[in-house]
Amino acid sequence: MKKNNLTMLINESQINVTKIAGEDYICLTDMAKSAGSDRALHSWIRTKNTIDFLGFWEQLKNPDFKVHEFVYFKNNAGGNSFNPSITEWIEKTNAKGIITKQGRYGGTYAHKDIAFEFGTWLSPEFKLLVITEFQRLKEKEQEFIAWDANRYLSKVNYRLHTDSIKNILLPALQLTKFAETHVYTDEADILNKIIFGQTALEWRTDNKELVKNGRNQRDYATTQQLVILANLENLNSHFISEGKSQEERIKLLINSLERQYKTFIQQEEEENKFFIKSLNK
Repeated sequence: MKKNNLTMLINESQINVTKIAGEDYICLTDMAKSAGSDRALHSWIRTKNTIDFLGFWEQLKNPDFKVHEFVYFKNNAGGNSFNPSITEWIEKTNAKGIITKQGRYGGTYAHKDIAFEFGTWLSPEFKLLVITEFQRLKEKEQEFIAWDANRYLSKVNYRLHTDSIKNILLPALQLTKFAETHVYTDEADILNKIIFGQTALEWRTDNKELVKNGRNQRDYATTQQLVILANLENLNSHFISEGKSQEERIKLLINSLERQYKTFIQQEEEENKFFIKSLNK
């Protein structure tokens, strides 16, 4: 399942990132600690430039922003007696760009636009570190989304696969109920052996620590393997409906696997050539 909280690592410190209404919010509290200045957030919110930036962001992004209340902050920002808290800013102006959270991932969070501005205030170098790590995190997140979609597809095709076994293969074999359960396992392990080189039992035996997490062999598959798995489940279901023997099906599935891997390799080579060509322009 996709996590709502992600983590960046900067200066050996964790900086939490969370999703709010589909937008990325970065923990300013963690950023201040990572930069070695726990009090930085309190000082930052007092400056005129910060208030101006926050007010402009809210007017662009937040239709419920209380502009009249913002005028008070704007007029007093930078003064010796101006000492607002983050909570005061949020409550009086109905700000949405900054929020506070309690609990395990607690702290002050801000929309990435505002977090990057805070990073600039901490130091230009620190801002660059945050942006670089954030980009890496987003690339990793996109990879996970692709993996999750393919995992779902393989599960859907697995249902098609098992229905073919139940409705076509088992009636033809005329086995006892106990023996039928072994057919499901055997058919699943045909695909496991072809794609992963191991049966489910062999994988569990070799990966006892991973099994403790309640996950299985397919949960650790690559995106490429999951795509091929979904395709082979669909093919095997089709071959069963055609009445092909298990030996025939295995040969056909192996041939299909080889063709698909060649396609993936060729695609990767073409993408790499395009990338190198783009760099040389």
